[in-house]
Amino acid sequence: MNQLTKMALEMGPLVLFFAVNATTNLMTATAAFVAATVVALATSYALARTIPVMPLIGGVFVIVFGGLTLYLDDELFIKIKPTIVNLLFASILFGGLAARKLFLKLVLESAFKATDEGWRILTWRWAFFFVFLAVVNEIVWRNFSTDTWVAFKVWGIMPITMVFGMAQVPVLMKHQLPEEEGDNAAS
Repeated sequence: MNQLTKMALEMGPLVLFFAVNATTNLMTATAAFVAATVVALATSYALARTIPVMPLIGGVFVIVFGGLTLYLDDELFIKIKPTIVNLLFASILFGGLAARKLFLKLVLESAFKATDEGWRILTWRWAFFFVFLAVVNEIVWRNFSTDTWVAFKVWGIMPITMVFGMAQVPVLMKHQLPEEEGDNAAS
């Protein structure tokens, strides 16, 4: 699957959520978000015969919390979904560190080759970052309008996450493992 298709499948439901909320209301946007997430996951599976772990976990949470929002007619569930997801990710990473397991390495090792020390540093940073995102989500949904929360979810969280991710590149570079001989021959 090419990168543009992958990005469209991962970001499309969220962008649709924002667009529908801007023209209708949160409940309609949530229904569109859930439907688009199901379509994106099914399309991903149809194209690649697999669904990457992170979009699958995120998709399950969208379906469950979006479904609760719609079924109970209560926007609280869709608003707390990012808090719960981010705290879950932080807990998994912190728990892995306590058990001497580098779960971030397991998920990203195919994309980045780094020393265990590099993975440990990244795991600590990402775990704390997920806690930060959970706290920020709580502050925004509790203190601002629903429209502001939706806009921040799309236009605030994504750029903050991208900037944070790019800020981790020096750690990856410092702890990068040298390429193996077989990697050079394939190039």
